[in-house]
Amino acid sequence: MRTDEAEAYASTASTDEGGRNLPGTGAGAEARTAADGRTKAEALRLMEAAVERSNMLCAYERVVKNQGAPGVDGLTVAEFKPWLQAHWPRVRQALLAGEYLPATVRKVEIAKPQGGVRTLGIPTVLDRLIQPALHQVMQPRFEPEFSESSYGFRPGRNAHQAVQAARG
Repeated sequence: MRTDEAEAYASTASTDEGGRNLPGTGAGAEARTAADGRTKAEALRLMEAAVERSNMLCAYERVVKNQGAPGVDGLTVAEFKPWLQAHWPRVRQALLAGEYLPATVRKVEIAKPQGGVRTLGIPTVLDRLIQPALHQVMQPRFEPEFSESSYGFRPGRNAHQAVQAARG
């Protein structure tokens, strides 16, 4: 089952039922770059930096350190290294071509101490590898451009600082 779902990244259909571009269609990142003003070459340089070996190794170490539950494909962190060795060339190619789409997120509900449930989304291990790889490349480039008044999901900033700034 894991291999079949991983091979879904190489699908040739153009869109899914939600209208998203599917792998192998030639759309994806290329179509979006024209709309946001960046050239295809700039987007490709960012993705090449993201899939560069040392960047991916750093992201891989984070995934292994964090462990976590398997996603919808059932692939565990312990099983990930051999899977990645066998499938990385195809995944890398899909990323560089702008054809990679993350897998569906596995929904898990956990009980809250005061009652009720909290819903979590568990990405696949592969998607948990790609996310920090992209973050490590994009954050240094885009962080300096953010507004000084922005506090959400920023390094060294938090909600308490946002409240202090709003009071001032």
